[in-house]
This record gives sequence, C-alpha cells and structure tokens, in this order.
Amino acid sequence: MSVSIYLINPAGDFPTYFGGEALAASGAPGGVMMADLATATVAALAPQDFAFELCEEQVEPVNFDHPADYIAITGKVSQRGRMIAIADEFRRRGKRVIIGGPYASLSPARLRDHCDVLVSGETEEIAGDLFADLRAGKPKDSYVGDKPSLAASPPPRWDLYRNDRAILGAVQTSRGCPFECEFCDVIQYLGRKQRHKPIANVLAELDALWAAGYRTAFLADDNFTAYRSHCKELLAAIAQWRRDRPMEFVTQISIDATRDEELLDMCVAAGLTQVFVGIETPNVESLRETGKRQNLKISLVDEIQKLVDHGMSVMGGMIVGFDHDGPSVFAQQYDFAMATPIPIFSLGALMASEATPLFDRITREGRLITGGVETQAVPWSSNIQCQTMSMEELHHGMQNLCNALYAPAAFGERMLRLISTFGRHRKAPAPQPFDPKSLREVEQQAMQVGMDVRKMGEQEGRMWNRVWGAAVRKPETITIVARIMFQYAQARHMFDKGNYWEPQLASPPAASQRAA
Repeated sequence: MSVSIYLINPAGDFPTYFGGEALAASGAPGGVMMADLATATVAALAPQDFAFELCEEQVEPVNFDHPADYIAITGKVSQRGRMIAIADEFRRRGKRVIIGGPYASLSPARLRDHCDVLVSGETEEIAGDLFADLRAGKPKDSYVGDKPSLAASPPPRWDLYRNDRAILGAVQTSRGCPFECEFCDVIQYLGRKQRHKPIANVLAELDALWAAGYRTAFLADDNFTAYRSHCKELLAAIAQWRRDRPMEFVTQISIDATRDEELLDMCVAAGLTQVFVGIETPNVESLRETGKRQNLKISLVDEIQKLVDHGMSVMGGMIVGFDHDGPSVFAQQYDFAMATPIPIFSLGALMASEATPLFDRITREGRLITGGVETQAVPWSSNIQCQTMSMEELHHGMQNLCNALYAPAAFGERMLRLISTFGRHRKAPAPQPFDPKSLREVEQQAMQVGMDVRKMGEQEGRMWNRVWGAAVRKPETITIVARIMFQYAQARHMFDKGNYWEPQLASPPAASQRAA
C-alpha cells in the first residue's frame, strides 16, 4: 500500500545570522541560505513507493489542506515555536503528525504532547521499522535511533527539493566532534567519535548538487578538519573532482587546523573559500572554563590571519556571558574583533541548551532562567543568571557590541583587511574571475541584496564604495565579498527585526570598560 507524507522544514522563529530572510525582505521570493539536508535525506530513506512532498516554509507557505496520510516535521531549537504551531494545527484538523530532528533528539519531552509519533536520534537504522509501521497504519508512539555508519545514509532526494531557492547546496561528510566544549549540544546526539561518509558517496552527492545547478556548497560537518588523515584524503579527492567542476565550498573547522600548513594548502586547492571558526572569546579564563582547549596557548588573531593568507575568509563565532566574563568583556571582544580580518561574527550570549554539560551545571547551581529563550541564535538574551554582571548589563553590553561590530565603518575596516590580505600566501591557483552570468536567479537576487547595502544610509554607502572598489581591484575576492555583503545585510535584517539596531549605539565600548 502506497503511503503519502508531507515533510516540512518550518521557518525559524526569528531571523538568524545564517538564514536567508533578507531575500524576502528585499521583495524577492523567499529563499534559504542553505539547502536542507534533513528533509531530503529522510525522503531518501523511505521505500520507493512512498510519496513524499517536501515543504521549505521559508520558500513557500505550508499547505494545511494537504491530503497526505502523515504530516512530518523536522527542526532545530530555533524553529521550536513554529514546529509546535504547525503540528498543533494539523492535529486540530485530524492529521497524524510525526516530529523528528535535532530538537526532538535533544528535548523530546517538550514536543511529546504535540505529535503522534516522536522520532529522536539518527534515522538511518530505524527507518525500516518506522516506514513499515507507517505502511501498516500502526506506528509506535516513539522511535529512538542510534549512531549509524554513514555508509548507510543514502544520497538525498534533491529532485524533491526547491533547489532554485537555496543559495548553497549541502553535503554531509561526517557526524560528531571529538572536542568537549561545555556549551555545545552536538556531541550529545551525534557523539564525540566522528563518523565519516565514504568518500565515493561524498563525490556522488557532489555530482548530484552540480547537476542541480549549485556552484557553492556547504560541507555540513561539525568539525571538518578534526581527523587530519581522513580530511586530507577527502580534500585530495574533492580537488580532483572539481578540476572539471569548479564548485566552491564553505565549512566549519576548529582553529587548531592552522597548525598544519599542508592541510591549509589542500583546503584551498579543494575549493574551500569560507570557513566558520568557533572563536568564542579571547578571554583565556573563559576558554578554560568552557573546555575550549583547542583555542588556548595560541594567538587567535595570528591563526585567523593564517587562514585568510592562504585564501579562506573566516566567519567567527563569538560568545559573551561566561562565568569569568565581567563588564569589560564587551570592550575586550570588540578590540579582538577589530584586530582581525573577520567581517561576519555570529555574536550571542552564552546559552545553556538542554542535554549539555553546561545545562546540567547551571541547573545544579540554581542559575537556570526558565520560561525564556532556549537558543544561542538570539544574541540579546540568555537563560543563565550571570555571576559577574546583571542581566541588564548583559543585555545592554550585547546590544552595544552588536551595533559597534556591524557599524558600517567598523565592518568596512575588517572587510578591507580581509581583501588586502586574502590569499597573499596562497600556493594554489587563484579562483577564476567573477562571472555574473554564471549565477542562478536566487544567487543574483542575493547579490543584489548585498549591493543594496549601499542604500541603507550615507555611512553604509561610503563603506560599500570603499569595499567594492577594493574588491574590483583584486578580482579574485569579488565572489566572496559579494557573499559577505549579503551576510551583512542578513545580520542587519536580524537586528532590525529584533529591534536591536540602534545607530546611536554603534560605537566602540567605552574606554572605561577596557580598564575594568
């Protein structure tokens, strides 16, 4: 018997640094920064006679009249409110609802009352039982997956996805991370032992992304360079693959990758042009507190510069609110940021996410604030009662730091440093000159959003002219500069929607804070 499933990736509860909400805000059709691996992979795990329709809500509205046998919903903590609202509405209409994904895996109790079937953990090894039970019309209340070999993960069903409205494709090459950062929830459901997808499978998925029109893809790894020998083998294979298909890549790495010059050269040769690095803080005591050992005993500024010198731009993760952070942390973070060539920082207050060691510790200490935010994606709030400052000081300091870092002059200064030093120690050939004719419609629209930054105001216009002029004089940087300008527009959209952008605050933290 054929079974139909309507599988939904809900819109976020609020814009995020790496969302694509700025597209729709510009008047363009809705779009996403990154194609969703979860829905396309779940559809691939189903028997061939199952009928799937995927809905990316940020691209198209949810069809609450959908006739599918089952409604399936996935999502992260930043989608929690919308997941619940969609599930409750479908159940009100008499539909059977399945919920799974990262949030269901980390906080199942919070979703249990909003679905008929709750799927937690990874799906590959339980997919057979789950779909057999759905076919029989007798699914269990819950299914719990373990940590399968990624050889069991099939190629995603990109043929069902709205690829025309995603800026980046995505391929997952591993799951898990060997580090022990106290605040991180990744190892709680994906494990500390990193599992790698067979390289032949990765290349086959890249073939599919290329055929679907993508020319830039996110390598969806929690720490791409964690296991050097495997990483180098994969990079060599990708470099060979892209000789006839010049795709570029974005991924996440830890700063310790800079200790291996050969690894950096191989990353660039394989087309890695942008990496996210969890910097968190230049405060050494806070790094020790949270178990971020890989960031200790090095100059973070110097190591970041190494990445840019080789030809990789850096996005930085930044957190304030550790127990060793006092009111002076905001000035410390600002001074650090302005010494780097990092234009885009995802700045957030420390959050105690459920199932993390930090959550357990803060709960034991009686400092957990309940009934508020649950995710680091909201930069202006926390669920931890700080030891060294009041919540008002944290809120005001966060807002001042966000506004100062994204003030046009400060952002432009970091952009110019990025452009001037980008690839100066590169061993691989420079990227091909930018060709606007090669862009898909969604990419053209994203680029236009970045171009329109100059229309935000007089200061933004001056900044944009200086930055774009520098990029034109160094053509190999134009593509990455255009992407970063869109990311800047996205960050500003996020601050505006959160009533967080106040130009009068867009100045460095007070000198008195530096002395604190």
